[in-house]
Amino acid sequence: MYLKNLSLNNFRNFESYDTELCDKINCFIGDNGIGKTNILDAIHYLSLCKSFLPTNDKNTIKYGEQFFLLKGDFELNNKLEKISCNFIKDKKKTVKRNDVEYEKLSEHIGLIPIVFSTPYDSNLIHLGSDSRRKFIDIIISQFDKIYLKNLIDYNKVLENRNILLKQYYDKKIDYINLESWDHILIEKGNYIFNKRKEFSTEIIDIFTNYYNKISNFNEEANLIYQSQLLDDNFETNLKTNFLKDIKFGYTTVGIHKDDFLFLLNNEPIRKNGSQGQQKSFIISLKFSQFDYIKKKLNIAPILLLDDIFDKLDKKRVTIISELVSNENFGQIFVSDTSQTRMPNILQNININNKIINLSEK
Repeated sequence: MYLKNLSLNNFRNFESYDTELCDKINCFIGDNGIGKTNILDAIHYLSLCKSFLPTNDKNTIKYGEQFFLLKGDFELNNKLEKISCNFIKDKKKTVKRNDVEYEKLSEHIGLIPIVFSTPYDSNLIHLGSDSRRKFIDIIISQFDKIYLKNLIDYNKVLENRNILLKQYYDKKIDYINLESWDHILIEKGNYIFNKRKEFSTEIIDIFTNYYNKISNFNEEANLIYQSQLLDDNFETNLKTNFLKDIKFGYTTVGIHKDDFLFLLNNEPIRKNGSQGQQKSFIISLKFSQFDYIKKKLNIAPILLLDDIFDKLDKKRVTIISELVSNENFGQIFVSDTSQTRMPNILQNININNKIINLSEK
């Protein structure tokens, strides 16, 4: 699978931009603010129907315009797939596959699997558990549509249950209705919990293998899945914490409280890891995500690497460059502010590549 060509109209800083791409390494180089990340974000839209940033679609429209339109031609299983994403202000976003609009955007998720590494990934280490849950959910959702549906349903049911809990203060709580929501919440939550637990068991060896290579076996990294459901089943948890839920007016237990603990040398990496170690940890996570999705779908995801070499020493840069150039990876997009780094690296690697200097567009 690979993206053959890409077209942007009124997207972020681009009024109009079209480019043909190669099937292996595509490198966008240029100064900060020129639009390298925006091009990678456009590919993210064509895969996951949204920006990689927590932003509203209208904020991605070029200033002064009323819409954006993204188009990509993908070679998938020896078949051409034309994907487009269009958003008009005050209207719903539409995604089309071969000119046929999806009824639900979730139907598209998984067709074009991607892995995106950005400087914002440091949030996985420094922000709350919500960012880490979303990271895992994106991975699993790209190969398990049932998981994605259960996740959507769980969040809707959780919202309705919380509304009922808040009604307690008005002495109007509907216990029969609450019990029916609990039944659905347990069913959906158990599926999600089991898939996350399965993921955490399967990903750990892949992750440690990558981190060992990047760090040259000088450090010990680990991932630990944390969930209230590991100690008691979901139904027991809800019953035990019922009075607490009423007191606070929201559901205090469930898979929406899950977390993943990131450790380096048995200590939280956010406290003791250097910038280089944290960057290596995140890159190892992303490469693990790539291998995991590839194994599940039997398709190499498109790999997007935005400013990946920042805060890494030359030794780690060399190791990562050698890793992404092996036959395990498919199409790769790299952004870099350096005019010479990637061209020099690619000169010494026997792999099809294309250098696109946005300063010359």
